[in-house]
Amino acid sequence: MRAAHRVILDTDIGTDVDDAMALSQLFGLAEVDLVGITTVYGDTLLRARLARRLARLAGREVPVHAGRRDPLSGREVWWAGHEGALYEDLERESIEPTDAVAFLVERVVANPGEIDVVAIGPLTNVAEAIAADPRFAGAVRHLWVMGGAFTTDEPEHNFRSDTHAAEVVFASGIPMTVTGLEATRQVEIRRDELARIGAAGELGAMLVAEIEQWWRFWNEEWNVPHDPVTVLTMVEPGLFEFSPTGRIEVELNGDDAGRSRFVTGDGSACIVTGLDGPTVAARVVDAIERAGIAAAVEAAP
Repeated sequence: MRAAHRVILDTDIGTDVDDAMALSQLFGLAEVDLVGITTVYGDTLLRARLARRLARLAGREVPVHAGRRDPLSGREVWWAGHEGALYEDLERESIEPTDAVAFLVERVVANPGEIDVVAIGPLTNVAEAIAADPRFAGAVRHLWVMGGAFTTDEPEHNFRSDTHAAEVVFASGIPMTVTGLEATRQVEIRRDELARIGAAGELGAMLVAEIEQWWRFWNEEWNVPHDPVTVLTMVEPGLFEFSPTGRIEVELNGDDAGRSRFVTGDGSACIVTGLDGPTVAARVVDAIERAGIAAAVEAAP
């Protein structure tokens, strides 16, 4: 039976652990056929190799394409410094020679109305794909975005990192669902969840190491799985509440750069307005656990 969603994941994996969690979650979702991974923002080759390594730990063969390093806005890339530190011999991980934007355009345009794009980093690759081929925007089945903050004045990282790309994407007419901070922050991963994740084979053990690295970086004992929450809006929309359709506006420059607001009415976007935090957290961990256990069973002699 064909999966309900054929997906390309566009990610800045390697900094916040939630990207690695979202990728692992996708491997555990029967509803998803992950047809490709594209990386964005900063050292995208390193990010691509990280994605390839996690795919191998999950026992999966998925094409991975490195994408745009520099934001269209010209803003300096924020780099935590721990990206890739937990992995040995990453340079041995092979990725596809085609760049991410070319892959996005080729795959989406060749399969109009069939590919969901899940964008959980700055929107540079998606904006470049829109500019590269006028058919791209109309061919995307749905765009699922992690970004923004719609009930506060807080600039959110993904939008702030490339405001110009966000402007292009939100003017494109692509049907999209956007999950902002006011939604994702209702979900937390704490020590209790780590026991389940860590028991899920090599993939689970690596995720626990990544999660604990992120906790040390912030001197915290918990984290918000922003990106896995966004993935779940696609596969289990019944767990969420959504706004009517409207448009998203983002401040482009100055001290307010990255601040976003949602205006109901004309537009192709909706935003997440409500969810059940504990249930969503449990579903995220369930999928990661399935992915890790399935890989461990497959690898067993």
